[in-house]
Amino acid sequence: MLSFERGSGDRPALSRCVGRDRSADFDRTHWAQLPLLTEASALPASFEDLFNAEAADDLISQRALRTPFMRMAIEGSVLNPSKYTAPGGFGAEVGDQVSSEKVLAEFAAGATIVLQGLHRTWPPLIDFTRALVDEIGHPVQVNAYITPASSRGFDPHYDVHDVFVLQIAGEKHWRIHEPVHEDPLRDQPWSDHRAAVASRAEQQPHIDQVLRPGDALYLPRGWIHSAEAQGGTSIHLTIGVAAYTRADVAEALLARIGETGALRTSLPFGADFSDVEQLLPLVETVAEELRAMLAAPDDRAEAVRRAHDVSAALTRRLSAATRPEPVSPLATVDAIAALSGWSVVRWRDSLRATVSADRESVRIAVGGRTVVLPREAAPAIERLYEGSPVAVDELPGLDADSALVVVRRLLREAIVVPV
Repeated sequence: MLSFERGSGDRPALSRCVGRDRSADFDRTHWAQLPLLTEASALPASFEDLFNAEAADDLISQRALRTPFMRMAIEGSVLNPSKYTAPGGFGAEVGDQVSSEKVLAEFAAGATIVLQGLHRTWPPLIDFTRALVDEIGHPVQVNAYITPASSRGFDPHYDVHDVFVLQIAGEKHWRIHEPVHEDPLRDQPWSDHRAAVASRAEQQPHIDQVLRPGDALYLPRGWIHSAEAQGGTSIHLTIGVAAYTRADVAEALLARIGETGALRTSLPFGADFSDVEQLLPLVETVAEELRAMLAAPDDRAEAVRRAHDVSAALTRRLSAATRPEPVSPLATVDAIAALSGWSVVRWRDSLRATVSADRESVRIAVGGRTVVLPREAAPAIERLYEGSPVAVDELPGLDADSALVVVRRLLREAIVVPV
């Protein structure tokens, strides 16, 4: 079977978060290991093009945001949404639309504004986030934290995802402490270790630094942090990275548990699940059967099959958690109608697909569906999968009429887009 792969390329989005000098080896020196503070002078550009105060006011006052795209907190406590939302009024019969007047009152009283899911609502961050996901390989979300002068939004805590902090405006004093629970999973929140977190936060910080506009900070999941605005209003972006873990690989492997006959066997009739002594030999037997199922196979073909299963499972999860480049339905339909050999198309940016070919067909597995094309289309698909624009007439391996048929199908399936 022939399979197609795409290179990782440069890391321009990551460079904006850690600096060009550190982006090349960031995965080896800091990723999931150590915090990294980068001052504005070492970064390629400021963050004003991504987000600013005017953008925040626009979202709050003009974009009809609803919960959960916004929340507010003061001195460590999250406000009830009724404090900053109101009914939408005639023509928008919803009860939780953000009220700019209420937000003003709470913000003036010292509450922090949290604009959530900006990777879904603010165009510059939609594009930036998509590029960052392509470079990092894990799902990414973006929130903005807007804190009044000398206010603290949240108590010391840790996150269950890695974060990049980009200081947009004002200054914020960050205190970073080492973990009390390393590499927490998504179902292991800091509140499970509240006392230990509070105790660690009283000790000498690992980082004690004021972030100024243009500065950036990376924190691996589990690192304890708190921040307090200094002087005027502080605005920073928190880019959360929900890193997949070895536990996710284990889950993907365990999904094959139904293939093992011994593990499909019913438990004994009349089993007493409260009797630990009765269950002990059963647990030991099942553990041994699991070890046998998961043991490294001697057959390379079986090892490759397992890797394919894990690849498919994690690719599906990443595709469900992220979004590729948006398509324009009306423009695409017009492009299909006007398609000719001169038309130029390209692979849709950030579209995660598994492309493979055998003697009879080429298959594009994407978004929970599989698009099947004749084997003759494989060279053309490989050329498109490289990512750069190409004219329909220049696609290899197909005559003019066949190329038009293939590209029309790919346009309808939102796999390629017109240029």
